[in-house]
Amino acid sequence: MSRYNRHIILSDVGPEGQNNISNAKVLVIGAGGLGCPVLQYLAAAGVGTLGVIDFDIVEESNLQRQILFGTSSLGQNKALAAKDRLEDLNPTIIINAFTEALTPQNALELFKNYDVIVDGTDNFETRYLINDAAIITNKPVVYGAIYKFEGQVSVFNYNNDPSYRCLFPEVPKKGSVANCSEVGVLGVLPGIIGTMQANEVLKIILGFNGVLSGKLFCYNSKTSETYTLKIKKLDSEIEKVLSKREGFQNQNFNVNCGKKEVSVNDLCQLEDIQFIDVREPHEEPKIRLNNCIQIPLGDLDNNLDKISTAKTTIVFCQSGIRSKAAIETLEKHNITNCFSLKEGAAAIIEQLKTTL
Repeated sequence: MSRYNRHIILSDVGPEGQNNISNAKVLVIGAGGLGCPVLQYLAAAGVGTLGVIDFDIVEESNLQRQILFGTSSLGQNKALAAKDRLEDLNPTIIINAFTEALTPQNALELFKNYDVIVDGTDNFETRYLINDAAIITNKPVVYGAIYKFEGQVSVFNYNNDPSYRCLFPEVPKKGSVANCSEVGVLGVLPGIIGTMQANEVLKIILGFNGVLSGKLFCYNSKTSETYTLKIKKLDSEIEKVLSKREGFQNQNFNVNCGKKEVSVNDLCQLEDIQFIDVREPHEEPKIRLNNCIQIPLGDLDNNLDKISTAKTTIVFCQSGIRSKAAIETLEKHNITNCFSLKEGAAAIIEQLKTTL
């Protein structure tokens, strides 16, 4: 009663509304600029079960806007670092941290255990994956996006209303739209948009009218101007998604919830790893690791059956160039939970031995 007193004394919330919040289960995809304020406010509000999925590592450049983290979080997995902070903020709720990337192989299983999905990602591939998985599992998605000084908020797939594909039917060409790591973003903007996303989540849980469903709210932080666009439902786009539900796990969304490279220092944060050495057999130094197979880059297409899609795949070569090419090949064959080890074998062999 003391923790949630300011909610309970609201006539439109009360004990019953707070009980609904406490019974709710919300999954946040991405613990970055948008995910941090969403998680912080939902945890403070008392959402009973919060899930957060993010494979990325906290870096110094994140601290300008990702307000859950501090200097002590550097080098930690974002989902785990967020869980630690949120458990201190509210130890009465359940927080589930998932340290892998969201993929077609795990999305449906994850989504079915939550009531609301929050999209806090920064790339189109993952947004389409979230949209399609939400349609198949019939879950509402609270969407947010930021670009330099501008942000957007909407709610998709809510009460049979429009989906993300109704707004953007076609996937933009890769590289055609820059993200914040390339063009920058005002530090407070993801806080504003993320807080609005948290507000939409609570409106859904509490059954309030005026949810941003079928609407795209747009905000400019330089001018403080706002406007709202209507989104028309395209039944044909939703039917396309549903028609492919049986083969969903084999679809290629080219998923990369963030970067597709990892450093050797990141490996300790990842679970269930398999390594692929794409160098030629004669190349030195020789590396012997558990769960490591050698498949030269030129032979990769013919040896895909040796690669487990249930594991996180780390590809390495001598310098990090061939491993990037290998990632592109694997993604073409729907092996999406894979990353290039950016330092390359020659520079990291001693560290690999001690780290792993």
